[in-house]
Amino acid sequence: MGQQPAIKLHNVSTTYQGERKPAIRNVNLRVERGEFVCIVGPNGAGKTTLLETILGCLRPVEGEVTVLGVNMAEDGFKARRRIGYVPQDFMVDASEPYRALDVVLMGRFSVLGLLRKPERPDVEKALKAMEMLGVRGLAERPIGKLSGGQQQKVMIARAIAKEPEIMLLDEPISNLDYDSRLAVAELLGRINRENGVTMLVVAHNPAGLL
Repeated sequence: MGQQPAIKLHNVSTTYQGERKPAIRNVNLRVERGEFVCIVGPNGAGKTTLLETILGCLRPVEGEVTVLGVNMAEDGFKARRRIGYVPQDFMVDASEPYRALDVVLMGRFSVLGLLRKPERPDVEKALKAMEMLGVRGLAERPIGKLSGGQQQKVMIARAIAKEPEIMLLDEPISNLDYDSRLAVAELLGRINRENGVTMLVVAHNPAGLL
């Protein structure tokens, strides 16, 4: 038997609570391990819904979602420990006291377990991820005091620090300037090529990612 794909959706439809019309309907998708896939569509097309359905945050009303061989309806937590997720809407209130480093370390929690404190190796992995995104110098800054682009880089660093097998990214370069977009796109491509991390990116404009 061949290796299971990284992500597989079979006839999946997802409807938000209180809504009658599905946000996504009859979706079939297969992403092999190690692939870099970019899904492009206009705002409101259901791209975020698709990622949240794959992640198991939303349960489909029809169809089946399998991630790394795991049926997400039956044992989604097991698969989520192996997924790094970068949401689209993450802007943090200016009064938020957490340091940028604290936020990146949150990416380690599902690996460590909630009752274990991050140790020095975890801090080093978090700082390395921040360095890859060019935000290590912001480690001690409150996350709420950072610009939108800086916060976006911190969230990407959080996903990388988890050392995932799959990364799901929702508009990961939308708040970045031109040079940062190119740098982040190149970094994601390098992680995909060198570490074999499966990448599924959704965007309304693929410029800079492909």
